[in-house]
Amino acid sequence: MFIEFLINDDMSALIHSSWSQLFEDNIDNLKEIFNSMKKYDPSIIYPSTDKIFKVFQIDLNDINVVLIGQDPYHRKGQANGLSFSVNSDIAIPPSLKNIYKELIIEFPEREYKFEHGNLERWFTEEKIFLLNSSLTVMESKPSCFMKLWSRFTDNTIKFIDKNNKSCVFLLLGNFSKSKIKYFSDETYSNRIVTGVHPSPLSAYNGFFFSHIFREVEKKLNKELNWNI
Repeated sequence: MFIEFLINDDMSALIHSSWSQLFEDNIDNLKEIFNSMKKYDPSIIYPSTDKIFKVFQIDLNDINVVLIGQDPYHRKGQANGLSFSVNSDIAIPPSLKNIYKELIIEFPEREYKFEHGNLERWFTEEKIFLLNSSLTVMESKPSCFMKLWSRFTDNTIKFIDKNNKSCVFLLLGNFSKSKIKYFSDETYSNRIVTGVHPSPLSAYNGFFFSHIFREVEKKLNKELNWNI
């Protein structure tokens, strides 16, 4: 099922043409990934097949912010193809709750109200590229496919760095900050914002009141609407 999807012509409708070179350059790696997943029941691999490459629907050139997560949520119904995001009928995950809290702290004048965890509007309207470092996960087995996906998603980061010279990379936590080695010197100097991970275990150790989202807007030289 997975490998057939990967090489099916219908896939082109799910991936913006600006990513064509990335996928062509990594086709062997992608075939290896999907062949490795073929041995598992697809009903317990998340997100659903049609959402695995959802983040690549955006035009590479339109990206304002790249927000790097780890892997999809591993409970049924949670993962929707965007990092930190869940469908509107799913309870807001703790890390995303803390992101919302910090946005309210930083921008009280904007009167943000966050009533669900679906970040679709961030993606489609604010052009925030919500990339997980693993694009799939198995039910109740977090990070189980991380090694499979790491080369492709690391290459994605390099591809964005090379081809979009205006976006800002927001790296939260040590895992995301470990990706700094993939950036050019120019990006490292001018287009990276780093911060503490927003998980409940670390948010009170420097994430809250960090004003990282104001820093993102400063580096972009534009205001974003962080509402959902």
